[in-house]
Amino acid sequence: MSKRPDPKPPTRVRCAIYTRKSSQDGLEQEFNSLDAQRESAEAYIASQKAEGWTCLADRYDDGGFTGGNMDRPALGRLMADIEAGKVDCVVVYKVDRLSRSLIDFARLMELFDRKKISFVSVTQQFNTTQSMGRLTLNILLSFAQFEREIISERTRDKIAASRRKGKWSGGRRILGYDVDPVSKRLVVNEAEAELVREIFRMYVAKKSLLEVCRELNGRGIRTKAVTTPKGYAYGGREWDKAAVLKIFTNVLYRGRVRYKTETFVGEHDAIVTDALWNEVHELLRTNGRSGGMLVRNKHGALLKGLIHCGPCGVMMGHTTTNKGGSRLYRYYTCYRAQKQGWDSCPCRSLPAEQIEGFVIEQIKRIGKDPDLLSLTLARCREELGTRGAAAESEMADVERELTRLHADLRRTAGDAATNGHAVARLADLHLKVQAADERVATLRAEIAEADVGRMSKVEVDAALAEFDGVWTRLSPKEQARLMRTLIQRVDYDATKGSVSITFHPLGLRSLGQRAAPENAA
Repeated sequence: MSKRPDPKPPTRVRCAIYTRKSSQDGLEQEFNSLDAQRESAEAYIASQKAEGWTCLADRYDDGGFTGGNMDRPALGRLMADIEAGKVDCVVVYKVDRLSRSLIDFARLMELFDRKKISFVSVTQQFNTTQSMGRLTLNILLSFAQFEREIISERTRDKIAASRRKGKWSGGRRILGYDVDPVSKRLVVNEAEAELVREIFRMYVAKKSLLEVCRELNGRGIRTKAVTTPKGYAYGGREWDKAAVLKIFTNVLYRGRVRYKTETFVGEHDAIVTDALWNEVHELLRTNGRSGGMLVRNKHGALLKGLIHCGPCGVMMGHTTTNKGGSRLYRYYTCYRAQKQGWDSCPCRSLPAEQIEGFVIEQIKRIGKDPDLLSLTLARCREELGTRGAAAESEMADVERELTRLHADLRRTAGDAATNGHAVARLADLHLKVQAADERVATLRAEIAEADVGRMSKVEVDAALAEFDGVWTRLSPKEQARLMRTLIQRVDYDATKGSVSITFHPLGLRSLGQRAAPENAA
């Protein structure tokens, strides 16, 4: 009689437990929510011991992280260990602990399928190797994502309603105010409020953010130092321009609260008067604090970013030299010559004042020369026509791509119940459709812009007449801004001795529309 062979021991299944909690509330307790989730998962793994399941000692706990994205340290370690082949099964307390995003979860499932990882939710029994299990999983995830989005909408609505009623809705502590521990309202801290008013007055006197910083730092004054109840400290550092500007742009100091682009009367008291606030903001405006590139254009170079070297086809940069320390000389120089030497470009440095004056005179002369005016008008119409035709051509391509993507979506959706990879494919298709829809919206705007931008001779006349009238009244920075509105590019060719000016059609139109009401008044 032959002896029966010993039963084959079950294959060892290495189980990693993942836990997550959105907020940090209660995590300081000895036995918190993460511990409770892990205890339930350990009990489930113990019940499967006969099948070879063993619990890994490593903990993958994300305390205080949302499930709406994948930016979680413990989840990152878990995915790395899966890629390294250290894990055979992932166990969670509930599905939404792993993710509340259908797209993110589809990507995780694609990773699990590729690495042949089992996935178990202790309180929601399903088998992802079967079509019904995958369908159940997708339904659960859809509801998890729906719940997350509803929570987000409720939070945004609550903040919006609070701001409209003038309530401060929390955030970092602000110099000049304390927070009432009972009502949670802002109350004025008189000592700090006086410092805020002094900073405003200091800028009015010095007219320089940097000088204000130097004055504050020289007196040993630091930004407001705060330590949160949880021990996190911030502030207490030296002043810089960003910190000072933050003071000047905080509408709380006017007794108002901001929600997006609107401001509302707040429940708290103002610290600075409207007159002082307006005086500071007028100075900020004239100092060009929000002028972007124009702020860096400290020499008022009118053609900076516009003028190109004709033979080389590259931009000409604005340079300066100070001969003898008494007078500043400005030039436009080809970037190729700057980088590769003067032998690489036939154009020498071009005196800035000379070419700027020439361009301004040409703009004025166009309005007085009917032939030049007709040529300018024809070129503008041609430019708009080319731009509109290019947008319409691309629109046709994008719409064909959208039709193909929607057909692919319908086919893939039919396979989702029986094919695990179809879920990940659906997520990618939805992203592509979203990108295509956004591109269609952009192209429609460009086509509409080209249609409304077709100008008449009267509009061009008005634009050029307006230019001649306002130019001398503008500050150097405003002149540079107007030049960028009107002109698309200037090409200078020293070998031919020519200067070509390309107008920006919509810039001409906007200037002409501005002239019309003024002339009618």
